[in-house]
Amino acid sequence: MTQSQTSPSDAAPSGATASAAQAATQATTQTTSTATPASDQHQQPPAGWRNPLRDPRDLRLPRIAGPCSLVIFGVTGDLSKKKLLPAVYDLANRGLLPVNFGLVGFGRRDWTNEQFAAFVEENVRAHSRTPFNDATWRFLSGGIRFVQGNFDDPAAFQRLSDTVSELDRERGTQGNHAFYMSVPPRAFPQVSKQLRDSGLAHSPSGAWRRVIIEKPFGHDLESAKELDRVVSDVFDPGSVFRIDHYLGKETVQNMLALRFANMMFEPVWNANYVDHVQITMAEDIGIGGRAGYYDGIGAARDVIQNHLLQLMALTAMEEPVSFQASDLTAEKTKVLSAVRVPKDLAHHTARGQYATGWQGSEKVIGYLDEKGIDPNSRTETYAAIRLDVDTRRWAGVPFYLRTGKRLGKRVTEIAVMFKRAPHLPFEQTATRELGQNAIVIRVQPDEGITLRFGAKVPGTAMEVRDVSMDFNYGSSFTEASPEAYERLILDVLLGDPPLFPTTREVELSWEILDPIEEYWATLGQPQPYRAGTWGPKEADEMLARDGRMWRMP
Repeated sequence: MTQSQTSPSDAAPSGATASAAQAATQATTQTTSTATPASDQHQQPPAGWRNPLRDPRDLRLPRIAGPCSLVIFGVTGDLSKKKLLPAVYDLANRGLLPVNFGLVGFGRRDWTNEQFAAFVEENVRAHSRTPFNDATWRFLSGGIRFVQGNFDDPAAFQRLSDTVSELDRERGTQGNHAFYMSVPPRAFPQVSKQLRDSGLAHSPSGAWRRVIIEKPFGHDLESAKELDRVVSDVFDPGSVFRIDHYLGKETVQNMLALRFANMMFEPVWNANYVDHVQITMAEDIGIGGRAGYYDGIGAARDVIQNHLLQLMALTAMEEPVSFQASDLTAEKTKVLSAVRVPKDLAHHTARGQYATGWQGSEKVIGYLDEKGIDPNSRTETYAAIRLDVDTRRWAGVPFYLRTGKRLGKRVTEIAVMFKRAPHLPFEQTATRELGQNAIVIRVQPDEGITLRFGAKVPGTAMEVRDVSMDFNYGSSFTEASPEAYERLILDVLLGDPPLFPTTREVELSWEILDPIEEYWATLGQPQPYRAGTWGPKEADEMLARDGRMWRMP
């Protein structure tokens, strides 16, 4: 940084990293607004001047958002408390938010700005990834506001409009505002219409308004289309960001690097060498306090329709022309368009409900005994399906997707299982413990990649066993991976959409899942499985019919 560049203000985060990033933030603000450099407050930069620190070819500095505010509906909910508010603080602590930033909470509680700020601080201290920094908090808390009201109250949205206008004047947010709908899906249309009627959805000249929608995007294809119609009537399609936090995880993005930046993987990433692919998202917890949301939704709608089908698309897609949003979306859409649902759903799908059992050393109750659950509920807490992709690359390669609650442990992974070698010049006894080669991409909790292959056991006998070669983010890089919501919120504020599912992707996902849900609706109670195990016997039988078995994560 040259001597003429601005130094961080007293309200900005302290510390070497935060100070440097905050200085860059102020430099960005100067570039995107009419403010002048701190060295001369009364002179405009010369025509054509451009801040050299913001050269897009320079990868040394992180991307920093311009002046803006974030409005959170449903700010007192669990998602906001545990993920969104800590993510905003962590972005500020890393110097990735501008000095011209505001945070607005909208809720029913009769709070003052100070009471809401205390609520934010409490949850930031409890759940943030980075250490609490008093200077960062002073910088952030100066832009915190709260608006009390209900979604059906036009006066409340008028107060919200007045509040963001106040932030424009006092914090210099320049009319740039993002609206985060951390609310039940049934509230999306109502909030959208209130934003339209109050004028909040309208972008002034030179500014932007964006809306962020949490999953689920409807409960079937018809409802998803209706939701999209309502939201599109209010916001320009390019201003709608559908959050799938799995796409913000570092390892999911690393899959693109693994496949397309390394020559060793692409030649074998096809039906000539791959036997099948298993995509697993397992949770070791029950439904907790989510009975009102979860019952009637189930594991397939909650996880497979969005998270797992997106992971499948990234695994199976062809190399994009670039990593621009349009090019990534084009390739993912091709995969989802080519997905074929099995004709015999009885043999190629499985579902279950967790029953009483042991989760580690703790005895836990079954799903039907959870508070708020109908004792006759037919909602599945475990779902497994087989899908095929009708392309030349993946012809004949099944993709097995499974998810469940109260399983053996918490893990999300993509396992690409390779065919066995066509000829083994060994005695059968020498390779009896040899399994299939595999590339396992661990999305959570231990982010990394495992390569499994056979190696000779030391000794005089020729004996081959499976061994693993591990890459782990935690030990390979000095910088910890950011939370998914940090990346996604920052992308929204930057207007960068590559990691967000499009309307077409959402509709194709429902087209895949709807026939399966319709078939399950004709069945009775899901098969029970004991908590702490890996699902119902029906799921094991599903793979056994294909001559395969689930891998143990």
